[in-house]
Amino acid sequence: MTDPQPASGTASPFPNRIKVLLPGVLIAAIIALASQFIAEHYGAPTMLLALLFGISLNFLGHEAKSRPGIDFGSRQLLRLGVALLGVRISGEVLTLLGWKVVLLVVLAVVATIGFGLAVSRLFGFRYRFAFLSAGAVAICGASAAMAIAAILPRDARSEERLIFTVVSVTLLSTLAMIVYPVLSVAIGFDDKTTGIFIGATVHDVAQVVGAGFSVSEETGNVATLVKLLRVIMLAPVVVVAALVIRTVASAQEAKGKRPPLVPIFVIGFVALAALR
Repeated sequence: MTDPQPASGTASPFPNRIKVLLPGVLIAAIIALASQFIAEHYGAPTMLLALLFGISLNFLGHEAKSRPGIDFGSRQLLRLGVALLGVRISGEVLTLLGWKVVLLVVLAVVATIGFGLAVSRLFGFRYRFAFLSAGAVAICGASAAMAIAAILPRDARSEERLIFTVVSVTLLSTLAMIVYPVLSVAIGFDDKTTGIFIGATVHDVAQVVGAGFSVSEETGNVATLVKLLRVIMLAPVVVVAALVIRTVASAQEAKGKRPPLVPIFVIGFVALAALR
């Protein structure tokens, strides 16, 4: 009898998968760390810096070695990041603000998205760009844009629309962070009203904190709570949108693959928020 020979090609695919993804994931990680470092030291928006780095290194997305990891980061890791937003949510957001402010913010989010969808038709834009941009403005800027982009049927211009939306809302939010505190004081808002105004309009959490606390401590606290309430709206808006898209999107438009009934990253978002 001869000793059995080890079967060829039976190595675990997991290490091979890591080897394939690692170059692209490392590139994404370096961009993220560099963006965060510069933002912390110079006060620039982290998301805007990451986009600028990404645009400058766009050619790496077409390289055979780095493309699989970059694609993995732009999908799976992106969804994980959106799910981790749930850690920011706490029950005190709802109890401290009161039902009137909560209702105001909820209605404002719905009205902003509805207005964006309605106006887009006048300019000839389809629902993809309309919902992406309106949702980003209504909820939480770049984070909302990426979460919404994850559920929209993809086409040749999906990445272009996402980059344009994220850059636009980040720049506008940066401008609002500077102008809105001055505008609120000029109008004569008290500290609480100013906090509600800033928290309901500025997108990035860090920018909300900076703008709010530049007025007073009360304004900063109220603005932060209102901003987190907008983040809470991310989950129901994405779920409703996924249901609508699943129902009305044509098979051709969705490239034969309908979106999931409830996206996994939304379930993660809700689960982490509940745990918090």
